[in-house]
Amino acid sequence: METKENIFLFVPNLIGYARIILAIVAFIFMPTNHIIACWCYVISALLDAFDGHFARKLNQGTKFGAMLDQLTDRCGTTGLLVTLAYLYPSYMFFFQMSIAIDISCHWIYLHSTTLQGKTSHKFIDMSENPIMHRYYTDRTVLFFMCAGNEAFFASLYLLYFTEGPLLFGLSLLKVVCVLSCPIMLVKTFISLLHGFVASVNLSTIDLKEREAARAVKAQ
Repeated sequence: METKENIFLFVPNLIGYARIILAIVAFIFMPTNHIIACWCYVISALLDAFDGHFARKLNQGTKFGAMLDQLTDRCGTTGLLVTLAYLYPSYMFFFQMSIAIDISCHWIYLHSTTLQGKTSHKFIDMSENPIMHRYYTDRTVLFFMCAGNEAFFASLYLLYFTEGPLLFGLSLLKVVCVLSCPIMLVKTFISLLHGFVASVNLSTIDLKEREAARAVKAQ
């Protein structure tokens, strides 16, 4: 008899569940214990690199896993940004816009790739956009951008509680925050590019569907 696979127990998805648990623990401790919160958040973010690795190695890439990965990323970052808006109320608008851009642009992009019948949100055609192609096909670039983005918000969070270790008389956390700020801004631009590419793709789908509907009506 043919054995039915259990998608929910695939290794990449198990890693995804662990990321969710770590993120929830981080959320619980973010207002009160920055050490526990930071460790849980950072480990959850780092595990993002491992689920994709095992998905490729074990041939366990699934639509559910891709969606789980995206939702965990978006919810994790949103939770941290909500905390930052609470800790730095003067910059609340910046954090609100960061949340809005991150969620909306990634959601519409993932939705558009699903409608196009693609098996992964990271499958980029060269004809779509060369920047997006490089971003997703070069894993070093992808890791650098994601890590830099997380480093900015995480260091900003830690700076509320502590200056951290000193490097030549300078706060190491402040150095990380300053150096990672441009990366965060570029990552935000790429998120906006997600939204733009998705909008173009969706308009193409709409035009094809309207043309097909007119053809059926004319028969």
